Amino acid sequence: MSTPQSAAEADNAGHPEAGRHADWLELFLDLVFVALASQLAHQLHGDPSPRDFAVFLGLYFPPWWLWINLMVSANLFVDNSPRRRLLMLSAMLCIAVMACAVPGADTDRGSVYALGYAGTRLVLLGLWWPATKYPEPLRVPRWRPLSYCLASGLLWAGSAAVPAPWQYVVWAVLIAAEMALLLTARGRGLPARLDTGHVVERVGLFVIIVLGESVIALVTSADHTWTPGAGVVGVLGFVLLAALWWSYFDFGSTSAELMFARADDRRAYLLARDVGGFLHFFVTAGVLCMAAGLATAVEEADHARLPTGAAWVLAGGLALYHAAHAAIALRYGRPPASVAVWAVPGIGIPLLVVWAAGHLPPWLVVLLLAAEAIAHLFYARTVQRRRLAAATL
Repeated sequence: MSTPQSAAEADNAGHPEAGRHADWLELFLDLVFVALASQLAHQLHGDPSPRDFAVFLGLYFPPWWLWINLMVSANLFVDNSPRRRLLMLSAMLCIAVMACAVPGADTDRGSVYALGYAGTRLVLLGLWWPATKYPEPLRVPRWRPLSYCLASGLLWAGSAAVPAPWQYVVWAVLIAAEMALLLTARGRGLPARLDTGHVVERVGLFVIIVLGESVIALVTSADHTWTPGAGVVGVLGFVLLAALWWSYFDFGSTSAELMFARADDRRAYLLARDVGGFLHFFVTAGVLCMAAGLATAVEEADHARLPTGAAWVLAGGLALYHAAHAAIALRYGRPPASVAVWAVPGIGIPLLVVWAAGHLPPWLVVLLLAAEAIAHLFYARTVQRRRLAAATL
């Protein structure tokens, strides 16, 4: 959860910076990410080990980063030509291949996963190459798409021939190189200013995707279990997700809109990179962990306790979610003391629940986490009302 906005921010709430919105092709693209998110969350069902969690994070980052790259491309290049449509549809096919490979990507399907990602890099090359022919000073240097897209794609394709576990080392090196190239560029060479309203909208839509996956997990698990206990846990899980949705879109999304609207071009890019790109990876990863943990909690509703791994992904996912929002608030320049007031209990209470989960029934674990999320929401709304009252004096 982000910190409550100031009185001035609250006055402007609900009035994002004018700009374009996601088009139908972008929304169609999101559907394949729904399938991918489902596959990733399913890998954490049951009693996952630390290795399972590490594999989840490792497999989640490449498609997340691809989604960010496609979002930025759509933001900078407003184009509805058949060429762009075919490229985006090709990206969807590659992502679908990656989703199919997720269940065995750390064993026998790793090569298919790598080839799917390699294909998406070539799609990005096609999206960015026309910008190398723009007039100065908007022209993108050719070496950027050739290194960031083409060379990266060829190396990812080559990693399909590398045996495990060295294949995963190659992936880590390639991702690190990609991050280094992005960090050193610091927004130089962009052919246009980012439409920050579009960035906030698209990232918010991705949060909706992972929250939706959590609801699907609840419904599917309740359907498979179908007991009164499963129904109770399912309802409590929905309350938890509803509180997270409420706090995110009342405070997190609104604060992002206002911070971006006040920033100059360079700062807007850096905020989009850090908040929308890097830190929201952990926000969405935390929600996907909770999706898996909630599914297991429903399935284990009539047992005495949750498996240790399920308690970690469920409560640990909420702790990760709050930690990511604390980092976002600090990146916005919020005072550390004001962030700590809600971040310390937001992280600490779920970790205490993990510690006690071995002695708690599943319904009580989910109830405690839902109560923490509701308390955070009420705290944020109370602070907002006080600031509004102070501003009117």
